[in-house]
Amino acid sequence: MAYKTIYPYTNEVLHEFENTSDETLETVLEASHQLYKKWRQEDHLAERQEQLHQVASLLRRDRDKYAELMTKDMGKLFTEAQGEVDLCADIADYYADNAEKFLKSVPLETDSGQAYYLKQSTGVILAVEPWNFPYYQIMRVFAPNFIVGNPMVLKHASICPASAQAFEELVLEAGAEKGAFTNLFVSYDQVSTVIADKRVAGVCLTGSERGGASIAQEAGKQLKKTTLELGGNDAFIILDDADWDKLESVLFYARLYNAGQVCTSSKRFIVLEKDYDRFLELITKIFKTAKWGDPMDPETTLAPLSSAQAKQDILDQIQLALDNGARLVYGNETIDHPGNFVMPTILTDIKEDNPIFHQEIFGPVASVYKVASEEEAIALANNSNYGLGGTVFSSNPEHAEAVSAKVETGMSFINSGWASLPELPFGGIKNSGYGRELSELGFTAFVNEHLVYTPK
Repeated sequence: MAYKTIYPYTNEVLHEFENTSDETLETVLEASHQLYKKWRQEDHLAERQEQLHQVASLLRRDRDKYAELMTKDMGKLFTEAQGEVDLCADIADYYADNAEKFLKSVPLETDSGQAYYLKQSTGVILAVEPWNFPYYQIMRVFAPNFIVGNPMVLKHASICPASAQAFEELVLEAGAEKGAFTNLFVSYDQVSTVIADKRVAGVCLTGSERGGASIAQEAGKQLKKTTLELGGNDAFIILDDADWDKLESVLFYARLYNAGQVCTSSKRFIVLEKDYDRFLELITKIFKTAKWGDPMDPETTLAPLSSAQAKQDILDQIQLALDNGARLVYGNETIDHPGNFVMPTILTDIKEDNPIFHQEIFGPVASVYKVASEEEAIALANNSNYGLGGTVFSSNPEHAEAVSAKVETGMSFINSGWASLPELPFGGIKNSGYGRELSELGFTAFVNEHLVYTPK
């Protein structure tokens, strides 16, 4: 596997990295395991809290440096990359601030004696992460596990190696001990080796269904715990009482942020037939405002896709939809530039027998569906292999919450596109995976709930 930074705006190779040898991998795993044992036997929580706060401080100090690395690795807008750095700093501070509360033992009610459970580390955690949020995907796993005392090793996407390496250097600069976090430029065969290693306690992955199934299978053979986040085909339901001014202000972000390369971005827009034409007119107006160009330019609002292959995949999916009866409302025109740009595109008339119906389109493409009733809207939202997130738009909060409760998904956002904050749990159901990251739920993903019981 070749780890390269190929700048998506120019397709120029900027950096190349050597793969991690088997010998180096063994050294890393042993160092990480020994650090786990040290943390397990000695109380170094205060040191880790201080170091995690320092990670946050360094991110804020060198915000533009880390943002540019992300932009050059996978093409996102520099302004969006800056926001990602800010979020990572907030996540680091959140887990450092809440460490004592989250680690506090929990008393259990029983008439038979005294009981409580401790929250303890379990060992080295392997994270397999994607390219769309090069630092955020790492931080939401690293921060809670670092605090609880689980060292982490990372296999990042092959197209964002500079970001992965920079994160390791960041953690070391913050004063963390060697082995607390290590980036690995490993092959898929070596990933299997890491999962099978007895020093590794668990595996988390954000990525494709195929990747998740493979990791879960390997981990299952070894009886290792896993958490998986495998994408989504999130529904955006516009109810009869929606606030259309607010709706207009949300649509661009909901679908075109990060060039549409967001697991929780809105992909299926579901609207009542009486508002269908109005909505098509509105979303077309919004998509026409997208300005593609240099992602380092603050005036650019549409970034290139992460790679030439990602661009081709999206174009192929658009054509697949059209070949099977979908209607093109806007877009799907060639952008004459060496970068990996795809024009924002709107599709309608996608029937259930269209192969694209159950596929996630991981780019700037909106699918719009017309329904006759609120009940039909909910049924359509639930007619999906995925269940990651979703949006419900209504000027009546109680109405929106009632509809959200009927949608089969892991997260619902009221009158907004997707959101991610340190204190909010992130994760889904169905083919979107299982487990949660962020919030206290993310903290406990790889924690041992150790019962201590004294009978009368």
